[in-house]
Amino acid sequence: MKILCVNAGSSSLKFQVYEMPEEKVLINGYIEKIGEEDCFWTIKINGKKIKNSRPLKNHEEAVEVLIDELLNHKVVESLNEIKGVGHRVLHGGEKYSDSVIINDKVIEDIETLTKLGPLHIPSNLVGIKAMMTALPNTPNVAVFDTAFHQTMPKENYIYPVPYDWYTKYGVRKYGFHGTSHKFITLQMEKKLNKENVNLIICHIGSGSSIACVKNSKCLDTTMGLTPLDGLMMGTRSGSIDPSIIEYVCKESNKNVEEVTNELNKKSGFLGICGKADCRDVEELYEKGDEHAILAYQMYTTRVAKYIAEYYLKLEGNVDGIVFTAGIGENGCMFRESVLKNLNAIGIYEDKDMNNKIAGFLDLSEGKVSSNESCVDVYVVPTNEEIMIAKDTFDLVS
Repeated sequence: MKILCVNAGSSSLKFQVYEMPEEKVLINGYIEKIGEEDCFWTIKINGKKIKNSRPLKNHEEAVEVLIDELLNHKVVESLNEIKGVGHRVLHGGEKYSDSVIINDKVIEDIETLTKLGPLHIPSNLVGIKAMMTALPNTPNVAVFDTAFHQTMPKENYIYPVPYDWYTKYGVRKYGFHGTSHKFITLQMEKKLNKENVNLIICHIGSGSSIACVKNSKCLDTTMGLTPLDGLMMGTRSGSIDPSIIEYVCKESNKNVEEVTNELNKKSGFLGICGKADCRDVEELYEKGDEHAILAYQMYTTRVAKYIAEYYLKLEGNVDGIVFTAGIGENGCMFRESVLKNLNAIGIYEDKDMNNKIAGFLDLSEGKVSSNESCVDVYVVPTNEEIMIAKDTFDLVS
């Protein structure tokens, strides 16, 4: 069965086609700069990378390109071969704790959540509607970024603010990167040959979150009402004193939207040292740049702080700490810095193994903690797309 996975951004469209249940990738592609003159796309098929470009006005035209590529490269002879389309959707609110086949009611529910994800949900909806138009007889499935975190107990998701902010406006912690955290949980169950696992999962990339998993269910996570909360990231501030926003508005004559935009897009690594990519920050760090050193220290100590907090939350009963996503999987220096900060609670790095594991090295996963460590620490590559494909396959089957 061929399953198409789609991730629509504000000006981009990522896609992959899987042969299921074999989980074989037949093609993947990334269309960028939709709506701009220099729009282009890259596809990978049969080990080859192919790049094309032409202006595309909107996501509807991007979907037409996607379909043309599938047909031209004979991924499918007919669109009827695609038995399901899985969509990554930012927000499912409290309503959706699992993936669901999309109908008019689901679309209506997602639309009501736009206020909680104004940067992402409109794009998600455009992608869904474009695929439903292009493939009217094919089931579409919404895979929610928030779903995995819906098992959090109330004391972990309610903020200490007036309670009617929750009942009237839905103000609470929702958490994100749930598809990745769920994938890693399932992988660790297999790796440890254990039905229920206690984990601290560090999804560390340009966007970052840590999940505390007890008995294979989310107990707590760092992102909150929006993906801005929690860890410092590539361009996001993470948790700050909320009074800063009002103060900066008054001092700079900017409005709340402008300051929030700066917290989302001009803060984190970028705000401190002028570079958003961790690799660039590490390069400056090695050259002794004081702002890069400051940014790196801020970053790694914050990651270690949440790991220590979740270690205590799990009462030390932790089956594994897992690093995943771009920086988590590839950042040997990053992992070393974080683990050094955790020596005080008995967590130690195996330096030799840590330096052997990265996506660009011979080993892409494995254990990076020493035998003396009180908790085993692993690097495990994530795969959100295969999680979307699995959920879609299960539902349409």
